[in-house]
Amino acid sequence: MPEDYHEELIMFCKRLKIASSMADRAATTEGETHIEFLYNLLKREIELRDQAHIENLIKDAKFPVQYTFDQFRSDEVEFPDDCSVASLKSLEFLRNHKNVIMYGGTGTGKTMLSICIGLTACKRDIPVRFFRTASLVNVLSSGMQSGRLESFRNKLSKASIFILDEFGYVPYDRDGINILFDFLSEISDDPTKVVILNTNLEFSRWVNVLYDQKMTAALIGRLTHHCHLILFPGENNRLKESSINMIYRNIADRQERMQR
Repeated sequence: MPEDYHEELIMFCKRLKIASSMADRAATTEGETHIEFLYNLLKREIELRDQAHIENLIKDAKFPVQYTFDQFRSDEVEFPDDCSVASLKSLEFLRNHKNVIMYGGTGTGKTMLSICIGLTACKRDIPVRFFRTASLVNVLSSGMQSGRLESFRNKLSKASIFILDEFGYVPYDRDGINILFDFLSEISDDPTKVVILNTNLEFSRWVNVLYDQKMTAALIGRLTHHCHLILFPGENNRLKESSINMIYRNIADRQERMQR
């Protein structure tokens, strides 16, 4: 390509707000006709933009590490009848506006599965945010004190899937947990958003980290109203006798009655 054309193309790209690298690709793009050349050039530009967009979504999600479903072993995981690895991978829960609660001991695969789901969503152009719950609560509390809470919440609201990891591992800041409760309440009313919450704490003990009995009951009610409860027994067989398992059966019974 003549040098003068190359410089002109760069100028055209800037005026049309197209990446100037497109001018470089024009020199190597092939096509038997002018139309085929233009088609191949624009097609490649769109592919690169889509790839960059997905990479930005993954970056914004802030996953601590990346996993794929091929790495996840589900043989020790107890799924409800209307949920499976395949349905989670297809993001059916998001379309049906159902939260996902994963309960089990440390190291049983909750974080891995939630990240697998989150990465799949990002690759399908669905924004995700991953947080360790204690970190999110602290950020919310600091945001309120510094006057930046509204700006931070506006950024959060752009996501469709919110992953709260390690819920209940430590007691939380009271101001921050109140803000988190309000935010989760808003999510539960939005049919385009869901929560994936990972915990090793039975529902009966949530009040120990949330402090307020009424707020605890309200939060559990909002999260479980439409949800999949996935159990990660691991080495702890007491899950079968736990209060969270009893609530799971009540949820299943309620959903069965609604379908009749």
